Amino acid sequence: MLTVKPVLKIAIVLAAAMLSPALHAQREKLPPDDLAYVEKTWPEAKKTMTGIRYVVVKEGQGDMPKPGDKVSVLYIGRLLDGKIFDQAQDPAQPFTFRVRREAVIEGWDQILQLMKRGEKRIVIIPPELAYGTRGQPPKIGRNATLVFEIELLSFGKE
Repeated sequence: MLTVKPVLKIAIVLAAAMLSPALHAQREKLPPDDLAYVEKTWPEAKKTMTGIRYVVVKEGQGDMPKPGDKVSVLYIGRLLDGKIFDQAQDPAQPFTFRVRREAVIEGWDQILQLMKRGEKRIVIIPPELAYGTRGQPPKIGRNATLVFEIELLSFGKE
């Protein structure tokens, strides 16, 4: 009779659980209704390891910002229903901040480090990398998926 050591049994159970579709769905960071809308609206969107989806609208060139770099961006922030909640569209007065200095939502800190100078993207940020369960009332409700058009104008140490 074949006997299986307890450690091996645990490994087999864990491997089976990891292949389970239910567990795969748990790793998805977008709420189910939002996911269906995003997949229908932006079927070509790529996905980062942390669950941010994006579409490159205009390719950039050169290096990408690093933590501590001062970036200048133009952007429009929308809810999934298309309602604009914030924007900075004047090239003479771009939104400027330092990457990874807790000046913006986590999703922005992550995606900007993947963009090149001059690049423009549509970026879909799951709630937990945006404002999460608290939202930002009254403009942004709890657990809101956010959609941004972001253009990285420039960046550098100063």
